[in-house]
Amino acid sequence: MRPKFLKKLAEMEHKKMIMYPLIVFVVALLILAVKPPTLGIDLAGGVVVTAQGVSTNPDEVAKYVSDKLGIEVRVESFTSLAGGGINVYAPAGSSPEDIISVLKEKFPDAKYAQSEVQPTFGEMAQKQGIKAISYAFLGMAIVVFLFFRVLVPSFTVIFSAISDMIIAVALMSLVGIELSQATIAALLMLIGYSVDSNILLTTKLLKKKEDTIKEAYFSAVSTGFTMSTTTLGALASLWLISTAPVIDQIAVVLVFGLLADFMNTWVLNAGVLKWYLSRGEKQ
Repeated sequence: MRPKFLKKLAEMEHKKMIMYPLIVFVVALLILAVKPPTLGIDLAGGVVVTAQGVSTNPDEVAKYVSDKLGIEVRVESFTSLAGGGINVYAPAGSSPEDIISVLKEKFPDAKYAQSEVQPTFGEMAQKQGIKAISYAFLGMAIVVFLFFRVLVPSFTVIFSAISDMIIAVALMSLVGIELSQATIAALLMLIGYSVDSNILLTTKLLKKKEDTIKEAYFSAVSTGFTMSTTTLGALASLWLISTAPVIDQIAVVLVFGLLADFMNTWVLNAGVLKWYLSRGEKQ
């Protein structure tokens, strides 16, 4: 038995299927223009002080350190097999020794470690991240064009992957997730997820063995929804169980991207393919 919303999608006019996701894409671009995501310390440079064996409210520690040193810091708690603790993130130019000295007044028994990323290294990491994403898209575009050898469907697959990434970054900006090397890795993973579902749909509709476009769409969407839903379940479980902020961020970014991929694959790409195939049938 087919869910009602899938029947509605299959019967929706192709102009509406194309228009709605494009509106969301434009809104995401506007969000990024107004409020781009904050760069993490590994991209912008800065200082990280780790205090092992501390169990406290991170917001209170951030206020305490900021009041003492007059600098804005961000504090995150973590748990590990060696015990819990906190990470204090401070901007480039801050003195890790001063931060440790202040923390020792409040947590004298904690074990401290420090690391520092110079702004020049952060800038290099930014360039490498941009290069990695550009090469990934270029490689994906070449494979897609070689596989389908048809301009409109190939372009739509590539655009869907770009839209997934733009929407995910816009949502990151809204909820305050930093753009870091970890979240860039998550965005790169999105390309794979996006291309999988779009190639499934495009292949089913272009080489349809079913009698109608609608039947081919139902066949693809049943498999695609199962794939994406199981992945979303795994990511949601990871986010709920994990206590590591980096893993949480990766899981959340992938969830954002997969939700965007639902729309861009089964609405936008399906709408373009319905238009493209119906145009061919008329000719």
